[in-house]
Amino acid sequence: MNKLNVGIVGANGFAGAEVLRLIASHPFAELAVATSRAHAGARIRDVFPALPLNLKFSDTSASELFDCDVVFVALPQTAGAQLVGTLIDKGVKVIDLSADYRFDDVREYERVYNVTHPRPDLCAAAVYGLCEVNRDKIRHAKLIANPGCYVTSALLPLIPLARAGLVSDIIIDSASGTSGAGRKADEKYSYCSVDENFGAYGVFTHRHAPEISEKLGTSVIFTPHLLPIKRGILSTIYFKTDNANAVRNTLKTTYETETFANYSEELPEIKHVAHTNRCAFSVRFDERDRGIIISALDNLLKGAAGQAVQNMNIMSGLDETAGLPFCAPI
Repeated sequence: MNKLNVGIVGANGFAGAEVLRLIASHPFAELAVATSRAHAGARIRDVFPALPLNLKFSDTSASELFDCDVVFVALPQTAGAQLVGTLIDKGVKVIDLSADYRFDDVREYERVYNVTHPRPDLCAAAVYGLCEVNRDKIRHAKLIANPGCYVTSALLPLIPLARAGLVSDIIIDSASGTSGAGRKADEKYSYCSVDENFGAYGVFTHRHAPEISEKLGTSVIFTPHLLPIKRGILSTIYFKTDNANAVRNTLKTTYETETFANYSEELPEIKHVAHTNRCAFSVRFDERDRGIIISALDNLLKGAAGQAVQNMNIMSGLDETAGLPFCAPI
């Protein structure tokens, strides 16, 4: 079969570079364009010596993007919405790694990000790319809104439970490695700031809380924390239920045939899923059926680039697991 011609916009950020790495070794994809304003004209191998590719970075406006089968847009929130619209108008399939097309309610997106959406007409056509939940819709999609890392760690275990009416009073505490903040110069993400430290941020104000609430159909309390590690997320999810057995059985049966979303009897740890496209979760209950789910994933893979490539595989009719790591380093 002919390989997919793939473009990556914003290929120098952490998530974009991870897409770049995955596509470089994908058996059914060919990297055609990789854009970076900061590195335009430089060879990829000179910027990222770990990726021995002679292709040169292009400017974000590269017309070659219009000749691609699929383009990944890995730009900051609100920065790529117009470009996504232009690519869709040109007949290119797009996987957007930002939040610009994730919300069903455009007004809620505009409130959370304090912008006016430039292409609200496309929001209804965008498919929320939580692969294990929306697989059938993804197969026929032209535009994928790729979920983020915190959100994926919470929604994968919670969506089947919320749809079955099994959970209430949801509180989510999530801790992420520093790569989740992106590749930017900021003193609070420097080595000396994060080493031997652990703290919360965005208390009652984090922009992912409204996204989680919208997808679950119920309000949640969400608090993110910064871990002194490079990659990985561990989410601790507290909830109330009237039926602990139903919660456990729903998680087991919903994901028993999935490759990249796994229920485990053992409590997952970040090292179990780091450098993989897997999200692993487990649940515990006390004598009053109060529940705690522990969910772990790699924020740059299942929480970003890996899920994006998984979406590409599904929407292109490829083996869903193609080019994606399953096993963590020992």
